[in-house]
Order: sequence, then C-alpha cells, then structure tokens
Amino acid sequence: MSYNEKKVSIDLGNGLAPIELSTGKLAKQADGSVVLKQGDTMLLATVVSAKEPKDGVDFLPLSVDYQEKYAATGRIPGGFLRREARLSDYEVLISRLVDRALRPLFPDTYHADTQVAISLISADKDIMPDALAGLAASAAIAVSDIPFNGPISEVRVAKIDGQLVINPTLSGLQNATLEYIVAGSAQDIVMVEGESKEVSEAELVEAIAFAHEAIKKQVAAQIELANLVGATTKRDANHEPSNLDLRAAVFAATYDKVYAIAKSGSTKHERTEQFSAIGEQFFATLGEEIDEETAFLAKKYYHDVQYDAVRNLVLDEGIRLDGRDVRTVRPIWSEVDYLPAAHGSAVFTRGETQSLTSVTLGAKDDEQMIDGAFIHGYNKFILHYNFPAFSTGEVRPNRGPGRREVGHGNLAMRSLKQVLPADNENPYTIRVVSDILESNGSSSMATVCAGTLALMDAGVKLKAPVSGIAMGLITDEKTGKYAILSDILGDEDHLGDMDFKVTGTEKGIVACQMDLKINGLKWEVLTQALDQAKEARLHILGEMQKTLAVPREDYKPHAPRIVSFSIDKEFIGAIIGPGGKIIQEMQRETETTISIEEVDGKGIVQVFAENKAAIDAAVSRIKAIVAKPEVGEIYEGKVKSIMPFGAFVEIMPGKDGLLHISEIEWRRLETMDGVLKEGDIVKVKLLDIDKQGKLKLSRKVLLPRPPREDKPKQEQKGDAPAKDESQG
Repeated sequence: MSYNEKKVSIDLGNGLAPIELSTGKLAKQADGSVVLKQGDTMLLATVVSAKEPKDGVDFLPLSVDYQEKYAATGRIPGGFLRREARLSDYEVLISRLVDRALRPLFPDTYHADTQVAISLISADKDIMPDALAGLAASAAIAVSDIPFNGPISEVRVAKIDGQLVINPTLSGLQNATLEYIVAGSAQDIVMVEGESKEVSEAELVEAIAFAHEAIKKQVAAQIELANLVGATTKRDANHEPSNLDLRAAVFAATYDKVYAIAKSGSTKHERTEQFSAIGEQFFATLGEEIDEETAFLAKKYYHDVQYDAVRNLVLDEGIRLDGRDVRTVRPIWSEVDYLPAAHGSAVFTRGETQSLTSVTLGAKDDEQMIDGAFIHGYNKFILHYNFPAFSTGEVRPNRGPGRREVGHGNLAMRSLKQVLPADNENPYTIRVVSDILESNGSSSMATVCAGTLALMDAGVKLKAPVSGIAMGLITDEKTGKYAILSDILGDEDHLGDMDFKVTGTEKGIVACQMDLKINGLKWEVLTQALDQAKEARLHILGEMQKTLAVPREDYKPHAPRIVSFSIDKEFIGAIIGPGGKIIQEMQRETETTISIEEVDGKGIVQVFAENKAAIDAAVSRIKAIVAKPEVGEIYEGKVKSIMPFGAFVEIMPGKDGLLHISEIEWRRLETMDGVLKEGDIVKVKLLDIDKQGKLKLSRKVLLPRPPREDKPKQEQKGDAPAKDESQG
C-alpha cells in the first residue's frame, strides 16, 4: 500500500451511520484533501491556495465549487454532450452555503488565491449531501497548511413531529415544520439559512443552539484528524504591507470630515460623491509620483476611516448614514396591478430599494424540470431575481444571473412557498420575477414583499401575506458596545458585522438567512435581533396591507383558466390514444393544453386554456371518453362496421357494441344486405353488459311493435305455430 491513510469517525446519535473523515489516499497533490463517507454517500473535498498573493489584492480571492457527479447516483447526464456542465442552481446554492461559512474564518490579512472544490462521488438516496459539504471542506483545510481560524462545520436541523433532529433523512424531511442549515465553529455561529412553517423566535433560537452542539462534535473530529496528520504548522498569513505613519496621516486628515458626512443624513449617491471627494483631496497631497504600494495603502487606510467613522457614529450617537435611529424602517410605498398585461404585478419601494415584480400563471407543462444527480423531478413554483447594473447606477455587462442572484431568489422563493395554497387548491404553475430597479440594501426582502403583493394581485389564495426585513449589527469588542440595526443600507451591510434577513407572517417566521463577520455573537444579542426584526416585519406588513390586504376574489380576466378533475386510471390510455394521437387531436381542435398523470391510483386531468369555451369543449370530449355505458340508457351511435350477423355501433368514443341482426327490426331479417351501412347514425338501447364487458344493443325495442297477424287456418288444424320473430 503506497499511501498513509488517516481516519476519524463521528456519531451524531441520530440513528444514521457514523460520518467517517479520511485523508492521505486520494488527491494527494492538493494542499489538503479529505473523503467524507456516511452510508453510501461520499464527498471528496480539496483545497489549494497560492503561495503568494497577486499584486494589489487586499481581499481573499476565495472560490468554492460544489458539484455532483451523475455517476454517484448511477445516472448519465442529459443534454447533447452527456457530461456534467455548468453548476446547476442547486449546486450553486450549496457552494454558497459552504463559502459563507468558510470565508469569515480566514485571517483578514490572508490574500492568496484559494480554491475549494467539493464533489459528490457516491450517493445514498436518503442521506442529503448538502449538510455534509461544509464539514468536508473545512476538514480539507484543517489537514493543510493554509491559515484558517477554524475548523467549522455545518449541519441541518429540523423539527419533525415536535422533536429537533440533526441531519434527518430526505424522506424524514417531508413532515418537518422547521428546516435550517446552521454553520459555526466550536465557539460561534457564523451562518444560518432555511425555512419554517410560521415558527416563533424562541423556536428558531432553540433550533440553532441544538445544531451548535452537533457542530462542536464535528469540529473536534477535524482537530483530531489534523493532529493525526501532523498539520499543525501553517504558512504565513500576513499578506498586507503596512505603513503606520501613512495610516496616522490618513486618519488625521480625513476622519472628522468623513464622520461629518456620515452624520449629515445625505442620500446614497450624494454620500458616495462626498466620500470620494475627501479621499481624492488627500491622495492629491501625496504627490503624483508615489509608488504603487503607498497608493494601495492610502486607499486601504481611507476605507478603514469610513469603516470606523460609520460604526462609531452608530455606537456613540445612535445615528445612521441616512439619519435614522437603529429601529426605524425607511419610508415605504407600494402599488399593485402596475403591469396591465401581467397576470399579477406589484411595485414595492422601501427607501432607495425598489422591486418591480410580476406573476405569470401557467399550465402543468410549464413546470420546471429539475435534473440533478441527487435531486430530480418537477417544480411548479418558480421565482427569479434579477439585479441589473442600473439599479446601483453602475455600468456592467449583463452576463445572466450570478451566484448572488441565485441565492437571493432562493431565499425569497422559500419564504413565499410556505404560504402558497396546497397543490389541490392551486392547479397553476406559478412564476414570480423580481426585477430590482433601485438598490440600497435588502433587495431580497423587497422581493418578498413585492412578491406577496403581486401574488395576491394575481388572485393566488395565499394563506397569509409575508414581509421581510434585513437586520444589521455593529459591535465594538473592546468596549462591549453593540447596536442592532433594522432595515440596513448597502453600506451598513458592507461595513457592519451581520446581515440577518428574516421573513414571516403575523404568526411567525417562514425563512431566514444570517451571515456573521465577527466572532462571539451572544445568544441574547441573537434573541434581541429576532425580536427587533419581528417589530419591523409587522410594521412592513401593515404598510403592505394599506395597498392590498387580501388576495383578489378572482384571477384577472386575461389570466388563463385551468379545470382539474379526476378520472378512473383505466381511462388514461383511452384519453392519450395510440402514440398520443387522441390527446394531441383534442388539444389542436379545442386550442387547449391537456395534461394527465396517475396520482394515488387515480388519473388527474388538467385542462388549460385562455377562455372558458375552449375548456368546456375539451372537458366535454374527455368526459365522453371516460363516461361508462349504463344498461337501459338510449344512445345515438354510429355504425362502425357491418358483419353477417349484425353491426357494430359506437355509442361512445372508443366504445362499440353489437347490434345483432335479430335486434335491428321486429321483422325477421335473413341478411344484412341493404339494411345498414357504415357511417349510419342509429338510436339504440343498451340491453346488457356481459362479464367480458361486451355491450349488447337493440334498435327494435325503440320501434313500435307491429300488431300480431291472424293465424292461418292450417295452423288451427294442428300445424306447428310460426316462430315469433321477436325471439330472434
């Protein structure tokens, strides 16, 4: 054996197989690599970091990519190339979960290009890999020489049947009332994201604390693995030059001016221009021939001035950049039915953040197909979030949605999904699109508010309206001071210590997303932040209800209509027809879209059209196909074929019965010649259905019976009577 493999094991006590972390066998040329195994699920995590940073870089260029190999689940990728392509939205979301947990724990002075890659190489259909990816990535860093203030880990916490569970199975999540991914170190929580069914603030805090206990076990296992490997010496983490004299000069020349502008309550663009002017004035005093390092440091130190001034203004005076106190929400205005051609629309504006959101109602064929290695199926609620450059007054090419757009859209989708009507009450596929037209903080929460209004404007019967708020935090570790900020600005997000987005109804929380940039968030601070978020959330709901309080009674006149009904599953094939011939013909002739699927032993039919007449025509034809013949009923049928012994008559689409030669007329017929021909329309009565399902028809019983003729004299003398023609 040419490798030296080291292993540790973690038992979370949740009834599943232990988690095994191993290193030294695969991907040995990476700076760090770990294989995580639980049941049949296996993740390979690697990390590589450049030895030196690039010139002029004053941040950590970190990339995190999570990818699922289709072979892990025994599947071949779709598409022309039949290979794994760009990351799916699902993979992007998991990459973001890991990135947001790792990034705050790298030293502030470490600026080397760093790449973390996590691959799902084997999958257990019931063990969800997303809750294990953060553990695998952190373990790979732990066994490397890359500086890191971890380890960290992530777990999923869910409440199922009233009990909190760590990393439940995929099937177990079906009954969860609370589901969050929580990330943290042994001491602190650094990231939370998930959804719930209107839970209280206390329930959420309890779940996070429960998750943290499991995180501590996983962190301890990583430390054990690093010690086994001997990865205790880390490379130099200080990639920042320094010039303390220059730093003092920058602060002396600009701090008071920056503080005054921060306190002036100016608008975003005014403030940005004024901050830039102060910086340019100072840079000009350094002369035109300063070296690159001095210029780089001067800009960095001026950023530190803004950072300190804005934070001190809040902590010392309770005043924010736009003049608000810490609890006040910016002014709100909203409008519905703004787009006349959309099925539902709303504009929601809070301060300098604005969302124009539309709702489109579609048929089952419009469902989104999810074709991932681990998760595949269909999704009937879609939310897309767009963040164009003009929303912040910038020039930037439109390259399609990035990771930020995918993440923000997912948070809004999870929030609104909790209050949608049940599938049996809502036949539509729903697409919500939020276009951010202005942005100065918390555009994802504006999307939640605008999405709620647009859905209600479309007539979608939401269980309750949802609003969202982004909370911030400013702390001073030296003095212990802190301030929790409601409805944060973009600058407060950038310069603050926390971005905590909370969405909910009047009854409770439906989703949240929290990212921390500091160590040591106390539980009482988290509880206070949630209570303050509830106050702001309810205020926003009140403002929204002034525009539209409940869903409209009906859909818009131009909105498409759907009729949904069930049939016996035995008729599914009859409606579809050979090669889809019958259903395609009905769709073409009635100008409708028809879908049919088997659910719980029944056929569920949906008919989608732009007008009622088209729906009625399609429904009538379908019901004719699925109608069951009833003995004793009279039908108007069409002669399909002539046989020597009678005719086959179609009394319903696809349902033929035998009209025997003896049942055509009261008189005796010796032959079918000239009696009926194919295509004739005849009225018949259904006499019987035998055990094989064959139909027995009669025409003569609907005709007047001729009077009996007097018997001939020879019959009176003892000849046998003539046979009664009615006996066939």
